[in-house]
Amino acid sequence: MRAWDSIQNTLKWMEENLSERMEIEKLADIACLSPFYYQRLFRRLAGKPVMEYVKLRRLANAADHLAKNHRRILDVSLDFGFENHETFTRSFKGAYGVTPEEYRTAPRPLSHFLMPDLSLNYYLVDENVPLMADGIILEVRRTVLKVPRLFAGITIQNPIADTPGIDYLSELWTRFHEQKQMVQNFLPNGNEAGVAYQGESEGCFTYFAGAEVKDGAMQRGFTHWTMPAGEYAVCSFEAENFYLLTTNALNKARDYMFGVWLPNHRLTTEPFMAELYFDTAPEASTMEIWLKTKAV
Repeated sequence: MRAWDSIQNTLKWMEENLSERMEIEKLADIACLSPFYYQRLFRRLAGKPVMEYVKLRRLANAADHLAKNHRRILDVSLDFGFENHETFTRSFKGAYGVTPEEYRTAPRPLSHFLMPDLSLNYYLVDENVPLMADGIILEVRRTVLKVPRLFAGITIQNPIADTPGIDYLSELWTRFHEQKQMVQNFLPNGNEAGVAYQGESEGCFTYFAGAEVKDGAMQRGFTHWTMPAGEYAVCSFEAENFYLLTTNALNKARDYMFGVWLPNHRLTTEPFMAELYFDTAPEASTMEIWLKTKAV
């Protein structure tokens, strides 16, 4: 069995048994490793110590449960493996900055720590060859953009640290869609785009949410971003629904491009990443990541 297979097996077991008591010895036994090597390998591959990972996945599932039903918070906390209301409240506020009671009273989109698919770190696909992994399908191609594309939208400064918390990017998209009717000269078949690029303050990146407009059509009151002409690596991917597309699938596609595909093709990128969104269909939701490339 490959090392990452061993850890992935325990990740799946955890996800199916979050309400159960988690013991290192049992998890190590599932992975066919000693407790010492299991913990070392887990931290290296999953990016978190075992019990911190378990806590973050429990919180993510508990938060989704709180948002969808009206069961007592104590019952929710016990269902997801927390010993009592106090422990759950302290952990929830530590991760998301609000208590479970505050979140239920005034719900806001949250950014969760997601279960990784470790297999993506070990598969290198050729161009235009689909890769299917843990519920998503992705495909990479190279293309040349001959004419720059112009987008109009709004921006936010967002912390670089990839930790649980309020999902400010989701809130930004909500605000943009509320203001979108004010934007004139949209391209009829243009894309909406989310773009991450260098931030204005240390420890942050700028995130732009907008839609494609006709060349030269500057919109008063909106920020403009131009996708420059040049060579791009484009990762197309799809998921079963829009929520999975913009959470699990997007994170996996991004990590695959930067962690596997680009390094193995000896490519670096200009300091931005553009997410292009397409109309959703009942059978799947699709988007693309565009990265402007340059040789190492």
